[in-house]
Amino acid sequence: MTPQDTLQTYIEATNTHDFENVRQVLHEDALFWFTSQTCRTHDEIQAYFESTWAVIKEEVYSAVDIRWLHTDESSATCVYVYQYEGFYEGKRISGSGRATNVFAKTDGGWKLIHEHLSKMS
Repeated sequence: MTPQDTLQTYIEATNTHDFENVRQVLHEDALFWFTSQTCRTHDEIQAYFESTWAVIKEEVYSAVDIRWLHTDESSATCVYVYQYEGFYEGKRISGSGRATNVFAKTDGGWKLIHEHLSKMS
C-alpha cells in the first residue's frame, strides 16, 4: 500500500461512521488538530469523530485538489480541500476546509500520524 492508498482508505473508513475502521489507519502516536480542538490520543480522536457523526447525520467526507508535498521511504505529506455534506437538524448542509495529512511508514504499513483541519472562511 502507498500513502495515496492509505489516504483513500482513511476517507472510506471515515465514511463508514465506525471508528474501528478509522483506527486501523491511524498511527499509534496520531495527533489531530481541528479548528476548535487538539486530539492527542485515539480515545480523543474517536470522541471527536463520534460527536461529529452524531451532529451531522449521514455525513459524507471527501478530499479534492490533493497535492502531495513530500514522499520518501518513511513519510509522506499531502494537503487538500476537504468537503462534507450531510444533515444537521434535518436540513441538508455542506461545507469545506483545508487539510494537511502526514503519513509515517511503520512495520504495519503506512499510517496517518497527523491531521490538521481548518475551515475556510
